[in-house]
Amino acid sequence: MKRALITGITGQDGSYLAELLLEKGYEVYGIMRRKSVVDYGNVDHIRDRIHFIYADMTDPISLIAAMRISQADEVYNLAAQSFVATSWEQPIATANIDALGVTNMLEAIRTVKPEARFYQASTSEMFGLVQEMPQKETTPFYPRSPYGVAKLYGHWITKNYRESYGLFACSGILFNHESERRGKEFVTRKITDAVARIKQGVQDHLELGNLDSKRDWGHSKDYVRAMWLMLQQEEPDDYVIATNETRTVREFVETAFGHVGISIVWSGEGVDEIGTDKETGRALVKVNKNFFRPAEVDVLLGDPSKAEKKLGWVREIPFTELVERMVKNDMELVAKEIKVNAL
Repeated sequence: MKRALITGITGQDGSYLAELLLEKGYEVYGIMRRKSVVDYGNVDHIRDRIHFIYADMTDPISLIAAMRISQADEVYNLAAQSFVATSWEQPIATANIDALGVTNMLEAIRTVKPEARFYQASTSEMFGLVQEMPQKETTPFYPRSPYGVAKLYGHWITKNYRESYGLFACSGILFNHESERRGKEFVTRKITDAVARIKQGVQDHLELGNLDSKRDWGHSKDYVRAMWLMLQQEEPDDYVIATNETRTVREFVETAFGHVGISIVWSGEGVDEIGTDKETGRALVKVNKNFFRPAEVDVLLGDPSKAEKKLGWVREIPFTELVERMVKNDMELVAKEIKVNAL
């Protein structure tokens, strides 16, 4: 039985990856930070099948202990301060976790079990001010946020340890991937949660930033399968995981509202733009300049051809289904919330 250690196991990707590995017969270990109230997050439904270890990405001693306890054959580093907006408010904490934390994990592996295979969660935000369309493994990086900069360090230190120490270390440059388990801090979940609340009469409108930002959106369940495939190869390498399709935030909004039978009509421009219900003329979406980034990433579009060819990876969940799954899930959650509040 293979052993896997997952950092960030309670998050969106961590939970889908844990499910995948359990299905494949792995013994799964997950790193958690100690809190005053225990929170298993997205793995609460499978917590009895996971071995939890208390550790922190900024504490190398705890990561060495986690490696000694788990004796992991595969390590998936998904832990991060993953909110781009927060990275401007907490740039030092973001660097400590997303950059130096990767080095701490790599050192723990090198110290305890150098034959273990390592996956680093890199991000399309490293491309930032894009230098090439679409972006692929050889595209130059130009991060536009403290988050992107920190992640770029994590990406390069992973490559450095692979080349310097012979570790089996891979980076997955994952473009935006969402799901029903995405946190409400992310724009996609903010949209689908708001759509559900507006439809059920418990919210008036939705406020967003740049509606013209373009992203390459896929489903997390597809993307964690790519992570696993990377660590099953004969040689370590880095791969872009994406859909090769780009959509604006505006398109995401339209698709989400469309799923609940509301057609959005747009008026105005820039910070004055408003989205109204075609039937009632009611303003449901408003642009708020406070949600614009200090340095905007206008467009991200990934080329997954290398992963498709070498890993045999195939995306299974299309954009429309992704949005519909998220809206359906939030409709159910909001309905339950309304029912509880009515008691």
